[in-house]
Amino acid sequence: MQASQRIRIEGHVSTGFDAVRDAFAENFSWRHELGGACCVYHRGEKVVDLWGGVRNKATGEPWQEGTMVLVYSATKGLAAMTLAVAHSRGWLDYEQRVCKYWPEFAQNGKETITVRQLLAHQAGLFAFDEQADRSVVADLDRLAVVLARQKPAWEPGTRQAYHAISLGYYESELLRRVDPHHRSLGQFFQDEIATPLGLDFYIRLPESIPNSRLATLARPSRVAMLLGFPIRLTLAVLNPRSNIVRALAGSLLPHDEQHIYARNFEVPAGGGVGTARAIAHAYSVFATGGRELQLRPETLQALSAPAIPPTRGFYDECMMGDGVQFSLGFMKHSPVWLFGNEGSFGAPGTGGSLGFADPKAGIGYAYVTSQMGTSVTGDPRDLALRNALYSIITLAP
Repeated sequence: MQASQRIRIEGHVSTGFDAVRDAFAENFSWRHELGGACCVYHRGEKVVDLWGGVRNKATGEPWQEGTMVLVYSATKGLAAMTLAVAHSRGWLDYEQRVCKYWPEFAQNGKETITVRQLLAHQAGLFAFDEQADRSVVADLDRLAVVLARQKPAWEPGTRQAYHAISLGYYESELLRRVDPHHRSLGQFFQDEIATPLGLDFYIRLPESIPNSRLATLARPSRVAMLLGFPIRLTLAVLNPRSNIVRALAGSLLPHDEQHIYARNFEVPAGGGVGTARAIAHAYSVFATGGRELQLRPETLQALSAPAIPPTRGFYDECMMGDGVQFSLGFMKHSPVWLFGNEGSFGAPGTGGSLGFADPKAGIGYAYVTSQMGTSVTGDPRDLALRNALYSIITLAP
């Protein structure tokens, strides 16, 4: 019996979107899916909302309608939304220097860094030159001092280097400086985006969420990692002094052995926990005019605009590859990371999750999983879902 026949697929798809359900079911039979969910909004209407498999490999407990999971760097897209809200409210100018809002930032060669450069991974601040453990990260005032005294690895604006973990801390402090209530990024997201939209997504997971709602992540085997990652990146990961290892320091902080994921603790670049439904809904608002969040057209136009490269181009000094593009906190549609259409913006997460907005097609999309994959430019499970979706969208009148 095929896995797709043993695994119960739940949820619904609107008329005409059956190919997405088929692809989701095939993920279990052909692509080693364990448990996951996919949700799509089209022109403001929820047309796909699917879930299935198991949320915990050890116990076999099923993935349910409200199951939430850690999405690692897919969190970056939700974090970037908070700054977009601040931009729409006139609190933040993407072209302004960071130090205008955060004077202490102007030290050790960071005086001229703009908000745009910081959010595009072009500030050279991808790693800390001192240890930032859980106690430092939990104390935002203390963390701000550590962030402010960091020195860029090279002249800002000249190179791109994936700020895997550090980006979220800089974003949060910048938001605290411009928000009249000085809220952390996680609290701002909850108050100004998640609550108004009714989203089951948290960048600061509260104690009130029971473990029974949380999926545990099944990591890929060492063989799968060796075969799945580019060889240069694999070798870099084995070097404790490499840029990528330094950039990823702190990436395990969202985990907690007793509570599955850490509670009342923020890792804004990689610690978001939620449902595919929530991620897709949020991106749908950004893809269809932003009325629900009072987003200005100027903000949405900025998010859809092409990424501006650093002077040395889009080669990434951490990922050791060329062509991935970032803008205003989001990853952009590009030749090496195709999702949606030109103008699309979103964020993938380690293991396979992805969320994005496609303003041209009016799409808000999300895929999440409990079985971590190894692809760095689009997980095969996610790609199958997107190919099915866009075959439908392309054929639609």
